[in-house]
Amino acid sequence: MAIVNLTEADFESTVMDSGIVFVDFWATWCGPCRQFAPIFEKVSENNEDLVFAKVDTDANQGLAGALEIQSIPTLMAFRDGIMVFRQAGVLPAAALEDLVSQVKALDMDDVRRQIAEQNKES
Repeated sequence: MAIVNLTEADFESTVMDSGIVFVDFWATWCGPCRQFAPIFEKVSENNEDLVFAKVDTDANQGLAGALEIQSIPTLMAFRDGIMVFRQAGVLPAAALEDLVSQVKALDMDDVRRQIAEQNKES
């Protein structure tokens, strides 16, 4: 699957309805973003069963603000509508491939249980 460009209009529906989604928050002027782009693209080609998406933070400032993006590139991973990973900075290809494997292997029942326990404590 080709990399999808997300906007404020389709971000939530994509994350909620697409199973596993990796989102790269970037901007055209950002050197590290340009460095990460080919890595992100290559890993997406190796995982066509997943959604790989990009959000241009300049064009989607409201979304970037709502998600508290303070540094780019920022990578987020969602599974079943739940954010399971967030990190700013460039990931090497091997680390991104490993992250993909880890997200695929998650026990989502356990993740939901942990979230429910945290919510009880708050």
